[in-house]
Amino acid sequence: MDEIEKIASKVLGKTSDGKTMMRYETPDEVDPEQLVGVPRHLNRTQYDISNDGSELFYGIDTWNGYEFSCLLDNGFPVSGLIRWSYPSDSECIVESKSAKLYLNSYNMAKMGATVEEVIANVEEQVQKDIAPILGLRYDDQLTVCLHMNEEYTARPVAGTFMPLEEIVDVTSIEFDHYNEDPDILKLVINDTGRPVKYQSKSLRSNCRVTNQPDWGDIYIHIEGDKVPTPESLLQYIVSMRKENHFHEEICECVYKRLHDKFGPDELMVTCLYTRRGGIDINPVRASSPQLLHAQPITDAYNLTDKTMRQ
Repeated sequence: MDEIEKIASKVLGKTSDGKTMMRYETPDEVDPEQLVGVPRHLNRTQYDISNDGSELFYGIDTWNGYEFSCLLDNGFPVSGLIRWSYPSDSECIVESKSAKLYLNSYNMAKMGATVEEVIANVEEQVQKDIAPILGLRYDDQLTVCLHMNEEYTARPVAGTFMPLEEIVDVTSIEFDHYNEDPDILKLVINDTGRPVKYQSKSLRSNCRVTNQPDWGDIYIHIEGDKVPTPESLLQYIVSMRKENHFHEEICECVYKRLHDKFGPDELMVTCLYTRRGGIDINPVRASSPQLLHAQPITDAYNLTDKTMRQ
């Protein structure tokens, strides 16, 4: 068992044959002890990324919790979508199964006399509980918002991206690599003077802890004289299919490979993963704060519209 599995097994437990399992009963009060942090450096070392990644990119991880519920003081249940975001230079990420267990602990907790009180109390409590797990430099780097109404404001990724599956004849090339390999990426000269923007719905990786499949859409903005061919980029995305990594790690791996291979002037990689266990995780990594904050998905206060696969 490696270090990450040891950390995750704190709440997931282990069967006698070593397989991961959940041993859990929903408590009747908020239980921050369910939360488990995983140091980011454990996922970054193999890609030669520093502990906080700040020399390479700016980043934000945004989480959506779709199954959030708690009680008014009179016992009436209220439900909403809880959304939080934090920077990629935090010391740790939150292990997603532990986050689900933590959110479940609100189910029978009385959090206020009115909906307005519930929103304020929940946001304060979640911020107070998760910030220390992340090891943030400042507590206000974690933004938490409990949404009680469906008021979508924007598409999750700004800009027009070309679907790789539509511009590549997928029947004419071989897809025979299912483990990540940067040598798949082939170069073409970009003489347009404009960034190239691609998206793909073919991203699949596997959970770092449980080996269960994680499905996602990936968006890539790359500007420079050298860019990947659409065919090789799609082959590379498909090569993640048997990789076992956290969502954040997949995003950073793609970013680092493109950065090292093509030396772009601008680069952004966004991964919108489908929800599993009522939670989705959406990491964005960008070469500048302007590119990063142009993406609506990074704002916890605004609900973004969903892609088909979300």
